[in-house]
Amino acid sequence: MTQLKINGVNQSIDVEPDTPLLWVLRDHLDLTGTKFGCGEGLCGACTVHLDGEAVRSCQTLIGDIAGSDVTTIDAISTKASQAIQAAWQELQVPQCGYCQSGQIMSATALLTETPKPSPQDIDDAMGGNVCRCATYARIRKAVHRAAELMEA
Repeated sequence: MTQLKINGVNQSIDVEPDTPLLWVLRDHLDLTGTKFGCGEGLCGACTVHLDGEAVRSCQTLIGDIAGSDVTTIDAISTKASQAIQAAWQELQVPQCGYCQSGQIMSATALLTETPKPSPQDIDDAMGGNVCRCATYARIRKAVHRAAELMEA
């Protein structure tokens, strides 16, 4: 039995220690906002925050994170995440939307750590998130806009 705090709620998870966090979230807790993309930690669709840091949940094993605090797109609510979501809507970032939860989680982690990111900061933080629709220019612009919204 692994103890975690997920979206602010203490959870006792009864799965094998080598079970990826992604499958615990989706299959055991019905938190389907976190998406399965590649299963190898390369696309970023499954990004969540683990103790405040953006991680790929498909490569994060339950047995390695006992006692941790996990936040998913289903419950993120910070100044940075609210600015990101407002900028995403204002600039109409998504097309198909599949990658967006991972994109938003990565962008939120960036703005939480670096409220005034440089273009290079944005590229570095978002580089591991793949968008099948190639909305990268809008994503980059939205992260800049979210930083502006946070200053206001």
